[in-house]
Amino acid sequence: MEFPDVKINAYAEAHTSPESELLAELNRDTNANVLFPRMLSGHLQGRLLGMMSKMIRPERILEIGTYTGYSALCLSEGMQDGGMLHTIELNPEHEERIRKYFRKAGAEKKITLHIGNAKKIIPTLHETFDLIFIDADKENYSTYFELVFPMLRKGGYIFADNTLWNGKVLEPVDPNDKETLGIVEFNKKVQADTRVENVLLPVRDGVMILRKK
Repeated sequence: MEFPDVKINAYAEAHTSPESELLAELNRDTNANVLFPRMLSGHLQGRLLGMMSKMIRPERILEIGTYTGYSALCLSEGMQDGGMLHTIELNPEHEERIRKYFRKAGAEKKITLHIGNAKKIIPTLHETFDLIFIDADKENYSTYFELVFPMLRKGGYIFADNTLWNGKVLEPVDPNDKETLGIVEFNKKVQADTRVENVLLPVRDGVMILRKK
């Protein structure tokens, strides 16, 4: 099963504003030269992230899971002048490509890249964030949520990617499948948390949006 339906997704992309030339270049580069290119946010989700950022107008953004930098560039589109986006990537092999595209976008002064374990880096960031995007190892989504929640301002937003996990959340979960278990646990945790209001959007692989009350 493709999730969501590939024809619906293609129609949605055809009726969505196009990527910038730089984002299209990064999209092609990632798909041609990087393992697991499906991890890239891509056209439709990237435009959603950019649109939501422009609506929120954040001053401080945190991203957990940079991959090749596509989503960070999208999120930075709506950031206020003088704002800063902190993005954390575990895999040092991506660093050169990430920095290359941040430079080409002229975003070096508004995006700070951290390479390393997010669970160790997050506590060192003495910031209050307006917007947080979680798109890293799925088994730790609940851990990341608890780590960052005190750093999120009241009325701030958390976006979490892959919260439909290719439809696996609809099926009985293999107890050895830590990634699916992590997503199911996170979705249940969010739904039961009275400190937030939330909506799970069936865009691409699912985007959970939370607002801190």
